[in-house]
Amino acid sequence: MNGKSGHFPASSPLIIAHRGASVVAPENTLAAFSRAIKDGADGIEFDVRLSRDQVPVVIHDATLERTGLTNGLVGELTANELRMLDVGSWFDSRNPDSNSSYAGENLPTLEQVLELFKEQSSLLYLEMKPGPAVGGTRLAVEVLRYIRNYQMSDRVVVKSFDLSAIAEVKRIASGIRTAALFEPRLTRPFSTVRRMKMVDFAVQCAADEIALHHTLVSPRVIEKAKGAGLEIVVWTVDKPDWIQRARTLRIKAIITNDPATMLQNRDR
Repeated sequence: MNGKSGHFPASSPLIIAHRGASVVAPENTLAAFSRAIKDGADGIEFDVRLSRDQVPVVIHDATLERTGLTNGLVGELTANELRMLDVGSWFDSRNPDSNSSYAGENLPTLEQVLELFKEQSSLLYLEMKPGPAVGGTRLAVEVLRYIRNYQMSDRVVVKSFDLSAIAEVKRIASGIRTAALFEPRLTRPFSTVRRMKMVDFAVQCAADEIALHHTLVSPRVIEKAKGAGLEIVVWTVDKPDWIQRARTLRIKAIITNDPATMLQNRDR
């Protein structure tokens, strides 16, 4: 396991902005990330996929319908074509009472995000989205190349639901912190035994952290994860009562859509 202790401020848990400050700005945009910085978040979480020309770009969905308001797949367009897309207007239409307009906000590349944060001290949780058409190896190689180029290896945690991709990151760059992601399954709910096995799976792919959907958190799972040397991250949490729960369970970080509100409750 990686021996680095992670990033703990004087107050805990860390508050990480889910796709940026996505409650007040369009997710996975430079506007949302900048707002998270302004609000004082300890870091951001964002999603990375590969464009047709193998450039890491920042978007959650494999399709462009929801945030790009157009048909097509992310992997079918080049990075330059993706950069031209308006990924802010959809947010305006869903938030007509907002004081700000985000029409014309562009889809960023990973390089643009790292450029934005290179002078900051923020922690970056980078979620790799390999997808069926793009293997984890290619995405891992490209992601790690940019992290190294920007000399931000000590500030980025690479996470994924694809645990083979996490293992690949560790194989290529053992010093990079990684997190194994887990979510509940509607078709086959997690039993206590299966919850405990999540920790085993995280250890098997050499992850440093385990990132759990909030419904999967239990004292037994947390205790086992701690015993295995894993730090715990919980997502996506917008209820302030999670602050005290996270402190009680010694959870490293909470990923939230509303970092400003969570910070107010943590630091008061």
